[in-house]
Amino acid sequence: MPLALVTGPTSGIGLAFARALAAEGHDLLLVARTKERLDEVADELSAKHGVTCHVLPADLSDLADSRRVEQVLRARPVDVLVNNAGFGLNTPFHRTAIDDEQRSLDVLVRAVMRLSHAALPGMIERGHGAVVNVSSVAGFIPRGSYGAHKAWVTSFSGWANTRYRAKGVRVMAVCPGFVETEFHQRMDADMSGIQRWMWLDADRVVADALKDLRAGKAVSVPSLRYKALVGLSRVTPRRLVEKVTRRGR
Repeated sequence: MPLALVTGPTSGIGLAFARALAAEGHDLLLVARTKERLDEVADELSAKHGVTCHVLPADLSDLADSRRVEQVLRARPVDVLVNNAGFGLNTPFHRTAIDDEQRSLDVLVRAVMRLSHAALPGMIERGHGAVVNVSSVAGFIPRGSYGAHKAWVTSFSGWANTRYRAKGVRVMAVCPGFVETEFHQRMDADMSGIQRWMWLDADRVVADALKDLRAGKAVSVPSLRYKALVGLSRVTPRRLVEKVTRRGR
């Protein structure tokens, strides 16, 4: 069976990716901080789809833990790598503890870079494979350090897809907007002002993303509404963009 490694698979988009890949017949390597939740997901997917699920508890903000995951990727080459692990911070940049900002950078950027670097050689050698990096529409406009991190993920993914697709390896950034997950609850953010039409379903985001991956796209922006918003952001006068970005952290 093909093998996929998913980071952050215990909820939200990561869980949706794990379920979708298991339904397609992928064995799974599941990486997250909490072993109990990993075991629950592994048991669910094994029972439902008959796939083999291995759990690897790791905190990707910790370099030693990241290196353990990298070693697994080198020892057990995967067919699909989904870099999904992430979190948000809900205080202005100048008031956030710098160690928290560093942890965010490490998970959202460093881990994506290091795990991709570990997975790509095996994929290139076999002549097939895919890396899916979960980014955000926040990366298309200045939105604090979170948007900057996601801009890096999207740019890196676009470059890597151009560089390695001739070798049979696809790399794609998934750039959703607001998704109904635990993400905002975990950062204690008040989302009551967000209009209902702006929210996306995680399973639909993943279904669209996998369709775009197989179509060879370097960037997947799920839903027509967010495709339109991203397109609008590229032609909107800078002065208007600045008004929006002042509300970001």
